Amino acid sequence: MTRPRRLAALYRSPSYSPNQHRANDTAILDAAVRHLADRGWEVQRVAEPEVEQGRIPLADLYVNMCQGPAASERLVPIEADGALVVNRASSVLNCHRHRLVRHMIESHLPFPLTLIFNTGTDGGALRARLDPVFEPGTPVWVKRGDVHAERTEDVVPVRLEEVPLAFQAFAGRGILWAAVQEHIPGPVLKFYAVAGRRFFRWYAAEAGPTGAKPPVDAERMQDLAFAAAEVLGLEVFGGDVAVPSPGQPVLIDINDWPSFAPFREDAAAAIAGYIDSKVTNG
Repeated sequence: MTRPRRLAALYRSPSYSPNQHRANDTAILDAAVRHLADRGWEVQRVAEPEVEQGRIPLADLYVNMCQGPAASERLVPIEADGALVVNRASSVLNCHRHRLVRHMIESHLPFPLTLIFNTGTDGGALRARLDPVFEPGTPVWVKRGDVHAERTEDVVPVRLEEVPLAFQAFAGRGILWAAVQEHIPGPVLKFYAVAGRRFFRWYAAEAGPTGAKPPVDAERMQDLAFAAAEVLGLEVFGGDVAVPSPGQPVLIDINDWPSFAPFREDAAAAIAGYIDSKVTNG
């Protein structure tokens, strides 16, 4: 008798799913796994804290939504041994902001000017580094420099002269690294995607999924999103693009395995189809 194909579904820790994303993150993985189970996969569900402790079952496929460094570091050896992991732990680590910025700069894809600092940097030293780069009074974004936002305060808009105070607030919360990123004017668009161009949806952040869409070169935006994902090694991903002009979309963020909430069922089917095809075709 043929042995059932074994799938380990690795669920994200609630600490990495801020606010309403907690239920949505669980729901998209549940939906994708349900589609895979219908295709004959035998499913075992594992929470991120279990992965962090090394309690990882033997499986033919790991469908990985874990986001923290501890879990990813546990999964890296499994990935290196040739196990099929989607998203790969190395790709998840590439999305941690201090690595993401380096990869985007090296890729030469359209991406905002971004500098990473230790949040304990003296205010005077910090201004000495920032003043030659940004105009006085320039609006910038201060973002935590490790994992993506866990709460609203992890990504804050400030004036340049307010950056030291923002760093103090981050340091007070135990966040060691932060990014100072230039503000890109124009509407912000949110996108959700699956590798192989099996799935791509987008909408204007302000208007929402059912609202009006601003003018943008949609093909160029899609090319930008998939090119960035390829640099990082992502297969299931989402992000944000700013559009200073319709023909010049700029990637401002990209992350591993978003909630896909506005398009959950279609996305889950596309994710399962992509994964099953990847297994079948090697």
